[in-house]
Amino acid sequence: MAPIYSRIIATGSALPERAVSNVDLEKIVDTSDEWIRTRTGIRQRHIAADGETTGDLAFLAAQRALEAAGVKASELDLIVLGTTTPDIIFPSTACLVQHRLGANGCAAFDVNAACSGFMYALGIADKFIKSGQSKKVLVIGAETLTRMIDWNERETCVLFGDGAGAVVLEASGEPGVYATCMHADGGYKELLWNPVGVSVGFKDEPNHGVRIKMAGREVFKVAVKTLDALVEETLQAAGMQASQIDWLIPHQANLRIIEATAKRLDMPMERVIVTVDQHANTSSGSVPLALDYAVRSGKVQRGQNLLLEAFGGGFTWASALLRY
Repeated sequence: MAPIYSRIIATGSALPERAVSNVDLEKIVDTSDEWIRTRTGIRQRHIAADGETTGDLAFLAAQRALEAAGVKASELDLIVLGTTTPDIIFPSTACLVQHRLGANGCAAFDVNAACSGFMYALGIADKFIKSGQSKKVLVIGAETLTRMIDWNERETCVLFGDGAGAVVLEASGEPGVYATCMHADGGYKELLWNPVGVSVGFKDEPNHGVRIKMAGREVFKVAVKTLDALVEETLQAAGMQASQIDWLIPHQANLRIIEATAKRLDMPMERVIVTVDQHANTSSGSVPLALDYAVRSGKVQRGQNLLLEAFGGGFTWASALLRY
């Protein structure tokens, strides 16, 4: 029996209309455009409007991906949405998006793996297709991280933005996703986290004390080391060499981390998709936003091999090596 592959047949993305530059941030916090650019590579970020939700951005990205795929929402067997900023506690944002799309009846759920959320969702969708349980799957990564930013805390407020990306996966006899890898280590919790929630309770502070807390230098060190090992593991799982990769599409958190990963692959930056300058760290939205840009700009072509990877709070880290 011939193997079943999951193959990305289309991509889509969505960003809030409002863009905030580094110069704009200089007016509200003690920072500078040069400080932000030299340390992160970020030039601007998009911020959701009042009343604009993660689900709104996810819906738009999903619509665009389905339209590009020529797939009706009613044809979907599964929707997996990676997010750490859901619209409401329940139902899941995946269910809310499902109803808006008109895909009622298929399985739909959220995955929370922080910045690795989309990669986890993609790995899960790949397994559903390869098992024969699903034939068409919508995978989304969407966030409104600026809803939990302290705009007085310059170390973190400059780093994050809002956005969403989506892909449509289809069962195929042709090679698509070669390998996916997923890992986590909760022992690093307090290096990157949000310490409030339902079970432990909210804080009696503005916005219920919902704030991102991060030890930037420590996160950087672990991320670079961990992604090095992840790249090697993914290549081995796919039975491929680094020289066979046409494009690296990494999590868009920090240009220095991206450059370190490219160096590990001996890959020139001309073959690395970089969008962090335009939308900062959008967590689960990061990789699919970069992928959609790469596809729609004409950089990524059919038949090319792509390495996608992400690292996030938990810590979590995940990857996929695929033929587009």
